[in-house]
Amino acid sequence: MKTLHHIFKALREAGDTGIHGTEISNNLGISRAAVWSHIEELRTLGYHIDAGPHRGYQLIKAPDILLADDITSQLQADTIVGNTVQIFRQTSSTNQLVDQMGLGGVAEGMVVFAESQTEGRGRLGRKWLSPEGKGLWFSLLLRPPLRPAEMTRLTIIAATALARAIRETSGLQPSIKWPNDILINGRKVAGVLTEMSAEPDRVLHAVIGVGVDVNQEQEDFPDELSSVATSLRIESGRPILRSDLAVALLKALNTDYQRILSGQFQAVAEEWESQCITLQKRVRIHQMNQICVGFAESLDSEGALMVRTPSGHLERITGGDVILEKEPHTP
Repeated sequence: MKTLHHIFKALREAGDTGIHGTEISNNLGISRAAVWSHIEELRTLGYHIDAGPHRGYQLIKAPDILLADDITSQLQADTIVGNTVQIFRQTSSTNQLVDQMGLGGVAEGMVVFAESQTEGRGRLGRKWLSPEGKGLWFSLLLRPPLRPAEMTRLTIIAATALARAIRETSGLQPSIKWPNDILINGRKVAGVLTEMSAEPDRVLHAVIGVGVDVNQEQEDFPDELSSVATSLRIESGRPILRSDLAVALLKALNTDYQRILSGQFQAVAEEWESQCITLQKRVRIHQMNQICVGFAESLDSEGALMVRTPSGHLERITGGDVILEKEPHTP
């Protein structure tokens, strides 16, 4: 039994009503003194918890920290995503760490957060800046019943879940740029990096890495990123509690992963398409050794981007660097 997990759950479920220490101690089979000790521990971490003879304990305000027991206490007991959560002060890369866990046989659903990363990376080997306490940097381990060709589905559900969680917690209206960028007012606020270990006909494990710029201010971005990157704080004009966003994200990811498992990927794809700024646009896609130019029409059943080339051929694109082309001028 994780005592702090259950204390958090009791406090959050009690809400404004509050809950007495006697009730917590009876439910957990520990002494009232032990309950008080745990409450004091949470107060030292910055949790504002009131106590009174009539209401008992009441959680008034949480600090902007990531605590595994607090996060998991807000998830459903039968969740896949986030059934186990670990949080590190610093790591090289959460994707590297979770990939090693996958190779070691760890069950799917494990989520690893890092307060900062020294080697955070995005797609195509790009460096992802991960300053301490400013954003959400985490990776999720899954063992999906997918073929390698279907892996784009995981990127699609991650982007869709990201956009939904950002709307719920910030009130902002993000858009999606295929395959993995979340934009607000044309500037990137979050990204997804999906990697896998696979055999020719099946995925052994997949790692979904997520990076969200949450509370950076403009001066936190280097000059080369200041015009293309943003944060939820910059766009909303207020700080965002990262733990609230983390919980919303894990819930959204679990919902959409369950939709894949139950054969409802098309429903996720339709939600993704409604927010995607890449579709119905002229695009230039830089892949490893070639460039594809055409008109982005739709997703296929596996999550690949279908691009109509100037010759009329429909090209299936599973990855690459996408540039939205300016529409030709009509006199």
